[in-house]
Amino acid sequence: MNAPADAADVAEAPKPMRADAARKMNALLQAAMEVFASSGVDAPVREIAERAGVGLGTLYRHFPQRSDLIVAVLKTQIDACADAAPALAQAHAPGEALAHWMQRYVDFIAAKRGLAGALQSDNAAYAALPDYFYSRLRPALASLLDAALAAGAIRPGFQPDELLKAVATLCHGPYGEDRSFARRMVALMVDGLRQDAARPAV
Repeated sequence: MNAPADAADVAEAPKPMRADAARKMNALLQAAMEVFASSGVDAPVREIAERAGVGLGTLYRHFPQRSDLIVAVLKTQIDACADAAPALAQAHAPGEALAHWMQRYVDFIAAKRGLAGALQSDNAAYAALPDYFYSRLRPALASLLDAALAAGAIRPGFQPDELLKAVATLCHGPYGEDRSFARRMVALMVDGLRQDAARPAV
């Protein structure tokens, strides 16, 4: 007698992470993000483990290579930034939701001291990161742009990739260490999108 068709699927499905393991994973990612932000990606992993309140063995069990931890931190932060878009869209008018998300994106870029290099690295461990970055953030920003355009809050003619790259350039330029400068410049950029909203961009 054959097993039901879905039995194999159930057998092959990955087991959900236990609650204590999930807590340790979250603590490691949060600690790594904080240590990388303050000390760079070459900071001792022992410092990360101590901050997370776990042993080195636990860290290495989850992340055998430093690159594994960097990738996990980046993906977690990319996801958080992307997921902020629908939340902001529900809480604010379209133009304001876009403005808030652009500042959220500034914080994401500016807080990733040393991590952003992974997006341009030749290291094979980071090869999938650029595609992941754009696959998550491009539609998030596009949804906000479309809503703001439909509401007449911005003028047409701007693409998500252009704005993502423009903000990243501001954050990594000669004044990139000054997050307040980047935030002011991005606020000016959003004001430019709003100006003469009824008139097409040149």
